[in-house]
This record gives sequence, C-alpha cells and structure tokens, in this order.
Amino acid sequence: MTSSNPSGGSAPSGGAGFCAACGAALSAGARFCHRCGTPFGQGMPLTRTPAASGGAASILPWGVAFVALLALVAMVAGKNFGAAKGSGIDGSANSLPTQAVDGASAAPFAQGGSGGAPPNIANLSPSERANRLYTRIMEYAEAGKVDSVAFFAPMAMASHEMLEGPTTDERYHFGRIAEVTNAPAVATAQADTILKATPDNLLGLLLAARAARMTGNTAAAKAFDQRLLKALEPELATRLPDYDMHRAEIDRAAADARRPI
Repeated sequence: MTSSNPSGGSAPSGGAGFCAACGAALSAGARFCHRCGTPFGQGMPLTRTPAASGGAASILPWGVAFVALLALVAMVAGKNFGAAKGSGIDGSANSLPTQAVDGASAAPFAQGGSGGAPPNIANLSPSERANRLYTRIMEYAEAGKVDSVAFFAPMAMASHEMLEGPTTDERYHFGRIAEVTNAPAVATAQADTILKATPDNLLGLLLAARAARMTGNTAAAKAFDQRLLKALEPELATRLPDYDMHRAEIDRAAADARRPI
C-alpha cells in the first residue's frame, strides 16, 4: 500500500521544485524547505514567481553598471562644459577684468599676481562702462570673434545710448560699435552729429565714409574720403587727444582713401 504525502504533494524530483512559501529551490527528494521549513506542497504561493525573481537578480548588475556609466558621462560632460565655457562666446571668461582690456592694475591674475578683488563694474561711471565695452568689442572684432561681438553688443549699445552729453570720442565709439554689428543707421547718425559740430573732424569723416559703404552709397563714401584727405594735415596739427588715441584708424582710413579704385 502506497502512503500518501501528508503535505498534499509529492516530493520534488530531479531538482525541479520550489517552495510555495518562500520560493527557494528545493533539492531532489526534499520534503521540507531548507530555508523556511515549510513542507513541500504547503504554504501560500508567493505573488512573485521564481522566474521573476531570477530576472530581477539578473537585471540588477546591469542596472548598477548603467548608473555608474551615467555618473561617468556626467562627470566628463561637466569637465568639458567648464573648459569650453567662454571659448566660443568668451562671455563668462572675458567678463572678468583682463590685462589687455582693463589694464594690469585691474587684472592682477593675468600675470599670476595676488592683488585684491577685481573692480566691481557697478562702481564705474557710465562713461567708463561704455569705454570698457567699446574696447572689448573692438578687440573681439579684430580677432574675428563674431559670437563674442554679438554677445556684448547689446550691452555696449545700451551703455552708449544712456550717456548724457556724450563726447566726440564717445560718439565715435558708438558709431564704430554700430559698424561692426551691422547697424549703419546708428553709425550714420553718430557721424552726422560729429560733423554737424565740427565739419572737418577726422573721426566723423572716416565714420561717415564707412557708414556710407555699409549702405552701398559709394559716391557718398568717396566724397567723405576726399574731405578726410583735405582735412588730414590741418586736423592732425591740432594734436587732439582723440586723434592720438585713434591714430592707427585715421592712418588706415587715409590710406584707403588714397587707394585707386
């Protein structure tokens, strides 16, 4: 007479059995779970199946590796972002004082010095702020950094617009910024204002000639060139500080005016 299994099921054979209570794999011939002691065939089935448990266990190492990979990518990207910041537009890096733009005293770090904190631009006068921005934009324009020019141009234009009673030099600066940012109407307006006050002013004449060329008015540009050449020697003899500061631009404009077309 064959006795029945008191647990309501046969013992696992061939190692292909699982505990209904805890899901542990049972060895061949086992009548009780070696983990929780539940007789084979008894206990409430688990909501998760052994296959699901095995799947989660196999996914876990891949999940850890994926998270580690993400962390590595984030670290590398962060370093690259910090290194590239300011290289395309030069906005963040060049917003700090530099020796070329702001002078050695304002940029002690340029030569490894240990001076005090950089000057706060809010403490500068409107004229000083406008001049700093003009110098910065001209340097970027000379270096071909068009993105940097475009980045700082709105600030520079606004700074010059807010000047009360701008000098001839400041009007010239405003016109030059307008020239390199392709705003011929502004450049023309500044040149006209300069020449209305002093018709032979060399800065006004060269700015007017450039503004005329921007709009394709070659005849007007040539007329301003001739006026520049005629006034060149007498005006330089006055030794105006504005002429000394922009002598290279005046000489270049005179050379262009003499060049046969």
